[in-house]
Amino acid sequence: MKSRKPNRLPGYDYSHDGCYFFTGVVQGRLCCLGEVRAGVMHLNSFGKVAQERWFWLAEQDPCVRLHAFVVMPSHVHGILEIDRSMIDPPSAGTGRDPSLHEADHGSIQIKSLPELKGACKTTVSKHIHLAGLLEFGWQRSFHDRIIRDRAGFERISRYMHDNPANWKDDDLYSAPCPPSSLPPTQFGMARKPNHFSYLHNQKKTLWET
Repeated sequence: MKSRKPNRLPGYDYSHDGCYFFTGVVQGRLCCLGEVRAGVMHLNSFGKVAQERWFWLAEQDPCVRLHAFVVMPSHVHGILEIDRSMIDPPSAGTGRDPSLHEADHGSIQIKSLPELKGACKTTVSKHIHLAGLLEFGWQRSFHDRIIRDRAGFERISRYMHDNPANWKDDDLYSAPCPPSSLPPTQFGMARKPNHFSYLHNQKKTLWET
């Protein structure tokens, strides 16, 4: 998991249904989202913004299902799924022609991974600027990966879960990180349930039947 070179697959349609892993890195690898102490990530107010805006993303698009997400001092990792089946068909007995639903479905613009990621990064930047950190920004480089099977999904999810514990071995590690007076915040915990813990029993993916 060391390589984070830009590697978007040429010619691939990143609006296709599927699971995707992405990384967003703070400009200059500035450790401004919190700090890791004793293998636990402690989010500061800026880190909480990043996490809250992740959940905001699913509220903006009916085809997006969120999976694991972790905020690190200088970067974020996320797994999201684009799933057109989440656009509910019309209920039976409504008297509506089912073909109209197909027309509605076709009229919905399905955002691609770059568009979704860009929206998330833009709203994080906006809210962090409003909170007072005007120099905050994201690196232009990116790392996006298509998750093709359950084994890859499990491996990347575990990597993300273990990221705080392995922080000093991470190639994005930089020290010292600014101290935080906030109480410890475990992976995936802010104002929402721990999405990693319910990942497998509540969040269906395209490999489940």
